Amino acid sequence: MTTAQPITVSQAIGIALEHHRAGRLTEAENVYRQVLAVDPVNFDALHLLGVSALQSRRPTEAVDYISRALARDAGNPNAYNNIGEAYRSLEDLPRARAAFEKAIALKPDYFEAHNNLGNVYQSQDRIDEALACYRRALEINPDYPEAHVNLGNVLQERGEWADAIDRYERALDLRPEFAIALNNLGNVYRAQRKLEEALPYYEQAVAADPRYSQAYVNQGHVLLGLGARDAARASFEQALSIDPENPEARWGLTFSELSLVHAIDQPQAEFRAAFSSALGELDRWFDDTRLDEGAQAVGTLQPFYLAYHEENNRGLYGQYGAMCCRLMSRWQSRHNIRPAAGRRNAGPIRLAIVSAQIYDQSVWNAIIKGWCTNFDPQRVQLSIFHLGAAQDQETSIAQSRSSHFTQGGRSLQQWAQAICAQQPDAIAYPEIGMDPMTLRLASLRLAPVQMASWGHPETTGLPTIDHYLSSEMFEPDGADDYYTERLVRLPNLGTSYPALNVPPSDLDLEQLDVDTSVTLFVCPGAPFKYLPQHDHVFVEIARRVSECQFIFFKYVREDLHRQLSNRLEAVFENAGLDLDRFVVFIPWLKRPAFYQLLRSADVYLDTIGFSGFNTAMQAVECGLPIVTCRGRFMRGRFGAAILERLGLAESVATSTAAYVDIAAQLVLNSGTRRSVRQTIEQCREILFDDAAPIRALEDFLAKANKP
Repeated sequence: MTTAQPITVSQAIGIALEHHRAGRLTEAENVYRQVLAVDPVNFDALHLLGVSALQSRRPTEAVDYISRALARDAGNPNAYNNIGEAYRSLEDLPRARAAFEKAIALKPDYFEAHNNLGNVYQSQDRIDEALACYRRALEINPDYPEAHVNLGNVLQERGEWADAIDRYERALDLRPEFAIALNNLGNVYRAQRKLEEALPYYEQAVAADPRYSQAYVNQGHVLLGLGARDAARASFEQALSIDPENPEARWGLTFSELSLVHAIDQPQAEFRAAFSSALGELDRWFDDTRLDEGAQAVGTLQPFYLAYHEENNRGLYGQYGAMCCRLMSRWQSRHNIRPAAGRRNAGPIRLAIVSAQIYDQSVWNAIIKGWCTNFDPQRVQLSIFHLGAAQDQETSIAQSRSSHFTQGGRSLQQWAQAICAQQPDAIAYPEIGMDPMTLRLASLRLAPVQMASWGHPETTGLPTIDHYLSSEMFEPDGADDYYTERLVRLPNLGTSYPALNVPPSDLDLEQLDVDTSVTLFVCPGAPFKYLPQHDHVFVEIARRVSECQFIFFKYVREDLHRQLSNRLEAVFENAGLDLDRFVVFIPWLKRPAFYQLLRSADVYLDTIGFSGFNTAMQAVECGLPIVTCRGRFMRGRFGAAILERLGLAESVATSTAAYVDIAAQLVLNSGTRRSVRQTIEQCREILFDDAAPIRALEDFLAKANKP
């Protein structure tokens, strides 16, 4: 009979390492502890037990074990690097930074420590220092994929998308199934709204690492954006099965309850009830133990499509806004972001404009440009914070009209600090509801007076927004009940809108399958503006006019205009009419070609329930008669306000039947159409460059910001 020979400490460490490298962390830790029972100060056992604890998401234990190891050997750079990672997991960034710096001091060519130090600087929003660390890591080891990814992350945050893509692709050259690089490459395309290009990268990321919950979340966002609602929900659910505490996955699953309702046969009321219930559950889920993680989810999805329900959304938006502000208030307290206490002098009002739309875009043209070009600098001093990456000649105008202008990729903390540094008396958010960073900032208190406007024409629901800047001509009686904010009715159209003065352009309509021999109705709305209950108006107009064609536009999301086309085909077929005879979908046109279409068409048909503003103003500029229906809410009354301002109230319908009558009358009675065109051409100047709303807004700001 033989007796097993006892193994040495060195042999035991070797066995533990085999378990550790194979991912058998429990078995490895058992052996490390057996070693410590024999040798309580064994450096390797203490250090590696700390590493295992860190890998098992027990950073506090990791700090304890690695600290004891460093007490035995204070000259080990690997231990400093690993304890730095543990401190970073605990969000103790000063100690993490000190540990990485010590590792580098002991081993100057320690590229992993340089990379990790860069991560600390990035978490502290010290971006230039982070970049220097990543670049130093790559100087030492050009084939280090993690540093390429981290460098790409910084470049992506700055909006330098092409350079970010290069870095991610370099990482994938080095490690083809690097899931984080694949995911982040998808993020770049998603940031540019290239959803169909982003999706394959998320699919590859989860194939490379089936436990990568964040890639499932990102995949869910893209699928939802592409209209694949069921697949999106499955992605969010898969993320939660992996990581039940993932706040973005929980948020995504909730907001996927509210999709493009008009494209689905289920009644709006059911969607609204389901969304409200899910929103309540999400709010309760963010209890005291989860509040600190909530800010990362806020704004990732927003109830954008609620505005396309012709319903009073104050209750739903108020429920949503209260949750957003609750989560962001905790974030603001944790990061010690403090706004100015209040107005302290009698000089110009310091107004900050915060938007991602400071370029040639509808919100800029409708609202922001008039502010920038018409405010009296003796009364209002502008600071502009352009949250987006896009820039053009209109961005230059904004920059030239502001005393302070900031643009570029920044973190939430950097933006909040930059805004507070200017000590604004008031902040204006021209739109809240289209951009995630705008929503996060608007959910904070960064100035004594905070305002929203109608770039997204719906109440924000945010307790942090005090006033809503609208127009006396947009709002119906009793409109105060539709807003959580205090409603401010500015004169006339409430904005100073500049004519675009687009010169004539060549446009071959026949090449677009447009029949120039018949009456042409321009229908310029995005597909989600057309609700099923209004589809019949096109059939009724076609019956009355007979020889006509409705010109719709192909949307960037093919599934949406296909859904609209299928709906129209069904309603025309039920009426015994051939859709192809009456309806054509043409590609989205650049502005000169669109203006040429407006000049060539006979009638502009405004969308019912959610009216167009910019397109209606462009139609007026081209002298094109407009048919519109006055809606219940501000968002359905833009076209009506424009026509009433022109003295053309007779072109404003109050029902779909009247809408059909007005459209038919404009076509069948050439005298009526000619008279309308003449009125537009004679009176349209009254719509453009109106100073009255700007002067009224200056007066309001002075009153709201009394020292």
